[in-house]
Amino acid sequence: MLTGKKIILGVSGGIAVYKACTLTSRLVQRGAQVKVVMTESAQEFVTPLTFQALSRQPVFVDTFDEKDPSKIAHIDIADWADLVLLAPATANVIGKLANGIADDMLSTVMLATQAPVYIAPAMNVHMYDHPAVKKNMKTLEEYGYSFIEPGEGYLACGYVGKGRLEEPETIIDVLEQQLRSEATLKGKKVLITAGPTQESLDPVRYFTNHSSGKMGYALAEEAYKAGANVTLITGPTSLQCPNNVKCISVITAQDMLKQVLEHYDSSDIVIKSAAVADYRPKTIEDQKIKKKSDYLSIELERTTDILATLGQKKKDQYLVGFAAETQKAVEYGRDKLDRKNLDAIAINNVKDEGAGFGKDTNVITFITKSGKQIEMEKASKNVIAKKMIELIVQDFEEVRF
Repeated sequence: MLTGKKIILGVSGGIAVYKACTLTSRLVQRGAQVKVVMTESAQEFVTPLTFQALSRQPVFVDTFDEKDPSKIAHIDIADWADLVLLAPATANVIGKLANGIADDMLSTVMLATQAPVYIAPAMNVHMYDHPAVKKNMKTLEEYGYSFIEPGEGYLACGYVGKGRLEEPETIIDVLEQQLRSEATLKGKKVLITAGPTQESLDPVRYFTNHSSGKMGYALAEEAYKAGANVTLITGPTSLQCPNNVKCISVITAQDMLKQVLEHYDSSDIVIKSAAVADYRPKTIEDQKIKKKSDYLSIELERTTDILATLGQKKKDQYLVGFAAETQKAVEYGRDKLDRKNLDAIAINNVKDEGAGFGKDTNVITFITKSGKQIEMEKASKNVIAKKMIELIVQDFEEVRF
């Protein structure tokens, strides 16, 4: 899986740098091209010459060492990479990345790259458990970075606990697992809906709901990272279209239905996370409705159930729905899974702390038609989206192949 992959290995200062030497060698043996970027502190433990010999590539240590005047070195190497691996990652460099600090070659490269980033921390057990470090790691997870957790055992400082850089082979296994996921969705078309719809009552009023679109947008980003060709059909939100994703903006439930049906037949995986209005005003007034009495009656009519329609028309598509409930969430979600002919459903109780509309976090129960039930505890919607895409990839592969 690593053959031909272009990998930046960022090495920051700590005794675990010696493992980065083995990691470099193993990556090269697997067929990867590895360019090492070192901090000044890392050079106190191992010289750049060692990494140059192991990688057979130049080693980057100084932001201002511009060997090729036609290129800016830290931008050029950042654009070159297929993925970035930071190992070992000290508390210092994690803090820099979380706060946007770019004051050396490694930090400038890390902020400039658009490639997937994997961070393998290594530090004292108490440092790893410090609230500031935990907060910084959570921030980076929300930015879309992936962590390879440290192992437990005897540390160089004499403590025994969590903080030891994970073994090189384990780190490589994580990278290859991710690349396998990318290979699974490479060339696949993923259709995602997100956000609310708006159903007009008169020229100044409409019915809508509290959906922010954050969950659907996060899913679109993660599907793209997994190698898919992604189309995002979105109701009105304040969010920016994710990079490299085709976004189609709609307003009403009818608009969304039309666009979804236009793209449905050509899609391999469909994730309907939008909160579509179940009802709309039967009559849309041409003029603003004026206040006349203490009460106003509005006649509503049903909108077309988009998810049920997709379930009826399903051929080879893998169809995922969402169920936002306030009671008996799993029971109602399972019923929806069966009744609407879905392959999987993401269920949340919007009354749970950290779950539901408008929040940056979510709590999900993911159930598949094949019988799996996975509980996802409170986490950022980016983290939830990444896990969901992994589960969808796994189940899609098992069901279809």
